[in-house]
Amino acid sequence: MAHWSEHAFTTLSDAGYRRGGAREAVIELLDQQPCALTVLDIEDRLRAGEGRTVGRASIYRAVDELVGLDLVTRVDVGDGVARYEPQRSHAHHHHLVCDGCGRLEPFEDDALEKAIRGLADRVSFDISDHDVTLHGCCETCRTA
Repeated sequence: MAHWSEHAFTTLSDAGYRRGGAREAVIELLDQQPCALTVLDIEDRLRAGEGRTVGRASIYRAVDELVGLDLVTRVDVGDGVARYEPQRSHAHHHHLVCDGCGRLEPFEDDALEKAIRGLADRVSFDISDHDVTLHGCCETCRTA
């Protein structure tokens, strides 16, 4: 199966964007992530993992372009900090948020998906998309 980054580069090219620089670094990093990252997370991981210094403004521009092309989803988990994750058709998930440390954990649950479909049928509502965010306390914060 092709990587999300390949699809992203093709979409950007078709939209007239050139490949390279911050945009390419952000795409390659996001392709490796299981869940959403903040711009600060992206900046830190690029610096730590690849030793690349990419300006924060360039990262914001890149994620805004990717959101505008429906390649990346802006995730809001209620803490006022935007997070970004690739739109992958095969990897629908929801989020657990620790209110203590801010850790974001993806989760999938077939029973939850079935319940949402059942709700849509009961209320006669065509649900086009959904995201469930559960807030609480992670194991690390709970034991501290």
